[in-house]
Amino acid sequence: MKNVNRVELVKLIQEQIMTSSEVLEYLEINRSALSSLVNRGKLVPVKEAGTGTGTVRLFLREDVEARKKEAEELRKKHRPYEE
Repeated sequence: MKNVNRVELVKLIQEQIMTSSEVLEYLEINRSALSSLVNRGKLVPVKEAGTGTGTVRLFLREDVEARKKEAEELRKKHRPYEE
């Protein structure tokens, strides 16, 4: 970590890491749907701390964007009438 200065690290985290709340908004889903995705291994947090309602989960933006693309492709395949 000595090769990365603090400013660069903060910028990287702000741009590439998403909180659960940000994921909910980006994917347009509710908390139970996010929990289901995590429990089924469809979306894997890079960091998880706490238990119960106090659990904090952090996700890579790249993983969340890939999940959104996958969900859109599945929606087109299984629900073509929603276009």
